[in-house]
Amino acid sequence: MKDDVTSQLDALRTAVDEARSVPMSASVMINRSDFHAMLDTLERAIDKTLSEATEVVGDRDAVVALGSEEAEEILRQARLQSEQMVSDTDVYRLATERAVEVQQAAAREAASLRAETDEYVESKLANFELTLERTLDLVRKGRAQLSGGHSHRLGDDTDVQDIVLPDHLER
Repeated sequence: MKDDVTSQLDALRTAVDEARSVPMSASVMINRSDFHAMLDTLERAIDKTLSEATEVVGDRDAVVALGSEEAEEILRQARLQSEQMVSDTDVYRLATERAVEVQQAAAREAASLRAETDEYVESKLANFELTLERTLDLVRKGRAQLSGGHSHRLGDDTDVQDIVLPDHLER
C-alpha cells in the first residue's frame, strides 16, 4: 500500500533526475507520455491506498457493532439466568453481581476494541498523510523545475485553478 506509492514517487524522482538537461538552464526534458503514465500509476496506487483505508474504517464499525451485539446477548442471557434463580436470594444476588461484571467486561472490551481500531486507523491515515505531503512536495519541486528552476515564481497555489488537465486526469 504505502510501498506502492513510495515506489511510484521514486520512479518519478528517477525520471526527473535522469532526464536530459536543457542547455544553459536547470530545466530538463521529460517524455510527456512516459511521465503521464508514471503519474497515472501513482494515482492508481493512491486510489488503492485510499480504498484500503476506507475499508479499514468500515471494518472498525463492523467490529464495534458485533461487539455491541455480543454484549447485548450476554446481558440478555444473564437476565434470563437471574430470573430463573429468583427463588434463592443468595443465588439471585450472585447472578446479579455476575451480570454486572459481564456487562462491565463487555463495555471494557468494546471500548478497548474501539480504541485499538481508532489507533490503527489513525496510524494508517497518518502514514497516508505523510505520503501525500511528500507527493505534494515532489509536485511543487517538479513545477519549480519545469518553470526554469525558480520556485519563487510559484509563490502560492492560486494559479492551480487555471491549470487545464488532460481529460484522462480530470476528476
